Amino acid sequence: MNRAWRATEWTPESQPTWKDDKPVYDRGETVCVIGAGASGLAAVKNLREQGFSVDCFERETNIGGAWNWRHSRSPIYASTHLISSKPFTQFPDFPMPDQWPDYPSHAQVNEYLAHYADHFGLREHIWFGTEVSSVEPVEDGRWDVTTRPSGGGAERVARYAALVIANGHNWSPKLPAYEGMDEFRGEMIHASSFKESTMLRGRRVLVVGGGNTGCDIAVEGAMHAAACWHSVRRGYWYAPKFVFGRPADQVNDGIAALRLPLFVRQWLLARTLRLAVGDLTRYGLPKPDHKVLETHPIVNSQLLYQIGHGGLRPVGEVRRFDRDGVELVRGGRIHPDLVIFATGYLPRFEFLAPEVLDADKEGRPNLFMHAFARRHPSLAIAGMVQPDSGLFPIVHWQTVAFARWLRLREADPQRAAQFWHKVRAAPDRKWTNAKVKSSTRHWFEISHTLYLRALQGVLSDLEPVR
Repeated sequence: MNRAWRATEWTPESQPTWKDDKPVYDRGETVCVIGAGASGLAAVKNLREQGFSVDCFERETNIGGAWNWRHSRSPIYASTHLISSKPFTQFPDFPMPDQWPDYPSHAQVNEYLAHYADHFGLREHIWFGTEVSSVEPVEDGRWDVTTRPSGGGAERVARYAALVIANGHNWSPKLPAYEGMDEFRGEMIHASSFKESTMLRGRRVLVVGGGNTGCDIAVEGAMHAAACWHSVRRGYWYAPKFVFGRPADQVNDGIAALRLPLFVRQWLLARTLRLAVGDLTRYGLPKPDHKVLETHPIVNSQLLYQIGHGGLRPVGEVRRFDRDGVELVRGGRIHPDLVIFATGYLPRFEFLAPEVLDADKEGRPNLFMHAFARRHPSLAIAGMVQPDSGLFPIVHWQTVAFARWLRLREADPQRAAQFWHKVRAAPDRKWTNAKVKSSTRHWFEISHTLYLRALQGVLSDLEPVR
């Protein structure tokens, strides 16, 4: 049964204390989880397995987070499929059905998360239709969490022993600033507002952005729009979804398993892509300005097909807009009536002060392994990574580590103090073998093999003594 916010259901364990003329209900050793997408569900499940009571707050009316594409903050569109194959996407303790395809659709992923929640009995711990409006650290490492019904209504404040934030980092659009945008008479939207191909029919569409979303929408435009242009600032490596008859990430993982030096892996992957894809400049695309693995992989088997068949025209970088069209850096003009900016997202925690996460002036948090808050031992962020593979296995082990950490603090304070000293002293490093491009898109870029290997070390440090 889905739990919605109702005052009569709130059964605090003790009489409230008062803060700024508001009652604060102490939830004892209960852990608060914000968000019931894949990361939040994994957090609830793994905290429960360590014996913790959990309250999970979800602003929407059902689980799924980003994968429930009808939700207002979901970046998913109707044709979305995974770009990581099934074995690298599924939770390690809950496999996807054998009969599903190598790359399941967003609807199948959402169905999978629903079955995951039901199998582990997670729904009873989730307050649906409940939005977190503010979170404040208080004494003894505890957290005051203010919530309210998503449709509006009275707020309530509850105090928790620990906090896991799993609200996702792909919902707050990042928009570019080009000269003349205010003058342009056509329509401009961010990719987060794109939902179905019907939005493109009969339109002259410019897609700005060379990431996976930009490439997917450009392919949609090639198939459904009257005309479609694709603008990218730099050259990228494009990987087909299948190489040598296997999903591309499985081939890449086989190469990574050899533990070859980075330059050898880059040479092998570049040679494989050249054999599979060919010379990108033949398609009017710029030559990659970086080595393989230095940007997030672009996995798309249809982009070059559509360019080769004339449905999609690559145009390079935008110089400026004016009333009637777009001027391009490499010369020429185009006249779209719809511009879609697939220019990414920025991490946003509207309910939390930036200093809690040691965020810099650009808003980038300073976290140990992109997960543990350095100033607050009882705070973790789940799923805020951009892996070169699927996210679910990574967030599973992240939340296992945090649950073990909270339990270790109770069971063995001396070992917990030693671990926390390591967390505070650890440098802010990038969990990649290659030097990735410096951009907001790559703030949380990780190599899944390198990151999971390091996370295994953390789990070993937190292993209970038997």
